[in-house]
Amino acid sequence: MGASGTATLDFGVFPGGYDTSVAVTGQTGIAAGSLVEAWIRPVGTADHTADEHMLEPIKVIAGNIVAGTGFTIYGFNTHPVPAPVDRVPDAWQQRHTSATAVQWTQMSPRQDLPPGPIVTEPVIPKIYGLFTVAWVWN
Repeated sequence: MGASGTATLDFGVFPGGYDTSVAVTGQTGIAAGSLVEAWIRPVGTADHTADEHMLEPIKVIAGNIVAGTGFTIYGFNTHPVPAPVDRVPDAWQQRHTSATAVQWTQMSPRQDLPPGPIVTEPVIPKIYGLFTVAWVWN
């Protein structure tokens, strides 16, 4: 016979973190081969509304089963966002002499970048606060 319940993922106070986990204990009937599932449950917490639970790109995985004891729920942000990077675009460096490129790369960040698009790279932002997670195992 399985069980179900809820837990709270705590990413910490602002600015928060990239990932977190919570141990679910007291599951005396769980076996090493049990299947465990977890997901974000849209129930408000002190930090976030139910709507924010639905919109935040948190991936939730249940694992690390300990027979007769419980399991761990892991949560982490999966949404990379483009963010400006303080460096000269490689294409710009290739079009100019190496001496000129060295001058640009030795400048402090954001000082008169060469013409053209700002270089962006994916950045994983931090998540803060408490999120409700539902779980079930068989």
